[in-house]
Amino acid sequence: MTRAHHRFWPARVPHAIAPPATALPDNLAVSARRFAQRPALHFLGHTTTYAELLAQVQRLAAWLAERGVRKGDRVLVGLQNCPQLVIAHYAIHAANAVVVPVNPMNRAAELRHLIEDSGAVLAITSADLTAEWLSAGMAAQDLLVTRLAEALPEGTPLPDLPSGWADWLNADIALPAATTAWADALACTAAPPVTTVGADDLALLPYTSGTTGHPKGCMHKHRSLQHNVFAGALWANACHEDVVLGVLPMFHITGIVVVMHGTLACGAALVLMPRWQREYAARLIAQYRITRWTNIPTMVIDLLASPQADGFDLSSLVTIGGGGASMPQAVAERLWQRHGLRYMEGYGLTETAAPSHGNPYDAPKQQCLGVPYLSCDARVIDPDTGRELPPGESGEVIVHGPMVFDGYWRRPDATEAAFIEFDGRRFFRTGDIGLVDADGYFFMTDRLKRMINASGFKVWPSEVENLMHAHPGIAEACIVAAPDAYRGETVKAVVVKRAGFEALTADDLRAWCREHMAAYKVPAQIEFADSLPKSATGKVMWRALQEREKAR
Repeated sequence: MTRAHHRFWPARVPHAIAPPATALPDNLAVSARRFAQRPALHFLGHTTTYAELLAQVQRLAAWLAERGVRKGDRVLVGLQNCPQLVIAHYAIHAANAVVVPVNPMNRAAELRHLIEDSGAVLAITSADLTAEWLSAGMAAQDLLVTRLAEALPEGTPLPDLPSGWADWLNADIALPAATTAWADALACTAAPPVTTVGADDLALLPYTSGTTGHPKGCMHKHRSLQHNVFAGALWANACHEDVVLGVLPMFHITGIVVVMHGTLACGAALVLMPRWQREYAARLIAQYRITRWTNIPTMVIDLLASPQADGFDLSSLVTIGGGGASMPQAVAERLWQRHGLRYMEGYGLTETAAPSHGNPYDAPKQQCLGVPYLSCDARVIDPDTGRELPPGESGEVIVHGPMVFDGYWRRPDATEAAFIEFDGRRFFRTGDIGLVDADGYFFMTDRLKRMINASGFKVWPSEVENLMHAHPGIAEACIVAAPDAYRGETVKAVVVKRAGFEALTADDLRAWCREHMAAYKVPAQIEFADSLPKSATGKVMWRALQEREKAR
């Protein structure tokens, strides 16, 4: 079927592809045969070749098999961007198991749900996070622990790093004797297991929250991830000569699929940043002659706001883009005027293995989701009637294609509610309200689901409310989005205190929240109220509070 956006389709790029019939670890094995001595990873000044990376993956896979990890077992990975994260992902897949990516900012209450819901047999994390995992109920013997700096050969000095990084990376934290040290796991001399997983086996179980407040696991088989790995390379005209900046978090679906798997499947080099720091990012771009950088707009906003921005050398960049939030028009124009770079916005969800839409490189539109990606059919429908809407009219965006997940882990009810039958096919209901213009480009206009987008991090109010209700001084809490000049939106809590806690302050409550939830979920604004608006059935009328916030 010819659609309006096909007039702007990138030259020599097919409209659809079939996903490879192989699993993700095969991509690394192929790249290691082709480019054994080429750089796979750059981290803190040290380079790991493809041959070295594959050897470490095989040793860890052998240890996992000896440890008793079997086909279909879930293994949690809670790490910042580092070689150990990359090795862990590929080793888990090579051992025929399933990766459950975990945000390292998660606190014990959040981790507990992931541990229990996924039924994971093991967690791989860093020394500075071990106490949180133990508090969440993970047994010490089920923890494989690394120190981030041990990715460097012993005795290798750290390069010049941003303030505070050296202490963090080298922190010598005492660990329970029952935990396994990373070096001990990689010293395994057993033969690696035979990898038997294929395209139709479960590969990844990333968790996403929603209106219930309890994060749900999205079941992605190897085929859905493989589609976007190979489609992404075609869309971006990527190849093994590329050098990619890996600062987008690789516990997030875009970081996993687009940045990590996409880069290594091409045989390109991945430059890893464990945390964002604008001057260090600019230094890496210049030093390694970075050609591609997928990010969130707030990173670019921060980079261009640096006092040193006029001296940054971004001349090696061929493409720059991302999603998660809209790129302000003024910043996009500054990027173009200073550096000749068009910011390519895209759109996707955890459920769609990252991109379902992207802007064509030769015909982008600003503050636009782009057009439906390779193999993707996307429509705008009336969410109540299911009727397709004409161009210019807002409705719910629905998506069909091989990148769409199979459903929610152990949640058939949520899975059924997430899909709709349309034109005789199964479409995923994104919950986002958008419109399509006469050229077939999609634009976001609102949200059907209750969600806050803070610098690209998705915050689900009901989850934060559930966590906050554990505070003894809170009788009721309602979370809404507040406008923020830098983050786009930020988290605001409207709180009713319990009797006897009249002295509770916003600073006290914010400090408590930092101990019990990931930092990006902590309310930046806290308003105390005598009561919350309620419906006739006693439900908190969050929309009334949200509308009041917008009016302000």
